[in-house]
Amino acid sequence: MSRPDAVVEHDMRLLLAEDDRKVSDFVARGLRAERFAVDLAFDGQSACEFATSFQYDAIILDLMLPVLNGTEVLKRIRRQHPEVPVLILTAKDDTAAKVENFEAGADDYLTKPFAFAELAVRVKALLRRGPVARSSTLRVADLELDRLTQQVRRGGTRIELTGKEYALLEYLMAHAGRVLSRTMIIEHVWDESFEGLTNIVDVYVRHLRAKVDDPFPTKLIRTVRGVGYSLSECTPV
Repeated sequence: MSRPDAVVEHDMRLLLAEDDRKVSDFVARGLRAERFAVDLAFDGQSACEFATSFQYDAIILDLMLPVLNGTEVLKRIRRQHPEVPVLILTAKDDTAAKVENFEAGADDYLTKPFAFAELAVRVKALLRRGPVARSSTLRVADLELDRLTQQVRRGGTRIELTGKEYALLEYLMAHAGRVLSRTMIIEHVWDESFEGLTNIVDVYVRHLRAKVDDPFPTKLIRTVRGVGYSLSECTPV
């Protein structure tokens, strides 16, 4: 299937699955004004097709969708993409529905009617938190990060990192193979905007390379000039 907005000019892309066209239009316009790219699905089958065909930074999912209901869509998404943050947006506010969907893998739950400002805040909070690893261990080549113990090893050798170095490495490994802009890294690792200070990312990447890459023959942290950084089994450029 083809994506309606094929040219990505934003750092973050969201999927909005909502069958009420007025609500969908209202939310999409607000999110695009916040500089998000938004794809729209108006039924559960389309939502599944989008979610399993493309990589999204977060998904906003209504429960009362035609064809397939939102809970079934959520279960199918989780089977293929266990890490993508999912915000449930629905008029169903009973405890049983909330419990069912949290157990199915929802990350947040917002009931209708809602204020767009609250929706935007919740989406940004999910994006700052980043993908939720349903496995506690991240691995790229011989580099291993254990989220439970916060220990990092490469080739079996323990690597000592500061708090920010660890947070930066975790974010890079959680998005292994993907190019992350300096702005994205700032917003996720520092949890706020450092306007004009994105060079702080370069400083911390140098610190991280000195510990994670320099002592080893295979380099994992790759610089994409003019864009940002990626961590993968590639020689840095």
